Amino acid sequence: ETLSKLLEGLQQDEDNTQDEHAHFMHMAIPRIGIGMDCSVTPLQHGGLSLVQTTDFFYPLVDDPYMMGKIACANVLSDMYAMGVTECDNMLMLLGVSTKMTEKERDIVMPLIMRGFKDSALEAGTTVTGGQTVVNPWCTIGGVASTVCQPNEYIVPDNAVVGDVLVLTKPLGTQVAVNAHQWLDQPERWNRIKLVVSEDDVRKAYQRAMDSMARLNRIAARLMHKYNAHGATDVTGFGLLGHAQNLARHQKNEVSFVIHNLPVIAKMAAVAKACGNMFQLLQGHSAETSGGLLICLPREQAAAYCKDIEKQEGYQAWIIGIVEKGNRSARIIDKPRVIEVPAKEKDGELW
Repeated sequence: ETLSKLLEGLQQDEDNTQDEHAHFMHMAIPRIGIGMDCSVTPLQHGGLSLVQTTDFFYPLVDDPYMMGKIACANVLSDMYAMGVTECDNMLMLLGVSTKMTEKERDIVMPLIMRGFKDSALEAGTTVTGGQTVVNPWCTIGGVASTVCQPNEYIVPDNAVVGDVLVLTKPLGTQVAVNAHQWLDQPERWNRIKLVVSEDDVRKAYQRAMDSMARLNRIAARLMHKYNAHGATDVTGFGLLGHAQNLARHQKNEVSFVIHNLPVIAKMAAVAKACGNMFQLLQGHSAETSGGLLICLPREQAAAYCKDIEKQEGYQAWIIGIVEKGNRSARIIDKPRVIEVPAKEKDGELW
């Protein structure tokens, strides 16, 4: 709530500066700021805009290399949410924990940095700078910047009645990461061992790591091909939080209704066994580096999902619809949970 108030305050300041800015520059290019996934600033140079985003957080998996990859994918995700597929440059923000021994630091930090760098290379960009500090907590994150033309980004405000909502990664990463930590905590483990085996939890954790480290780049590229009307990435505020934020920014009087929840296999059962502490099926469970939630024309959505599976080998799902409404979002009372993957294959994650 505090954060919302702070953002509202900043938003008001920004609305005022936006009016002055429009008055000053007579430009058709919008200035987009707080509350959206990226800030978009018109530049003085021939119709170009600077698109920027930043993100950092604390480690949530126990593999430092994967943590670096997840952090980088998470920074880039906001850019991909606006349909921007090329990143010009990245900076890395690193907090080295004062609680680490020298040996721990000298092994863990280079692995985190290498993961971050490798993910940036996979995204076709490079890390050219940043800042490192010592800190009680280990933190990892960064900044992504790109200069582009207005046709290269998709302003997320064009949803129309009849659109459908597509999600490009399964939910349940927070549940999977927590369940994995509970393997060593008997009092926690006893609550969930009735619904999952140790193997189930280990596999869900591997799936969560794989999913979080995966770039949303192809998903973003296909948004252009299939005429997406806007998107956001699903991260810390959970599916419903991000859906509501996207709905709030629409030009038309629309609302989002979500019927289907694709969830990493067995994690819905774990969430239930925990007495709803995650609120997964209510859409409040935090996701880290989650998928894109995209408004697509109804006739294009199935083709979008098919194309992403063909190019990436990962599924995407139609999870809801856009109907007439007051710019809000909701999940129906008994949403259909889709287990991902539907069938276990030996030796394969998905």
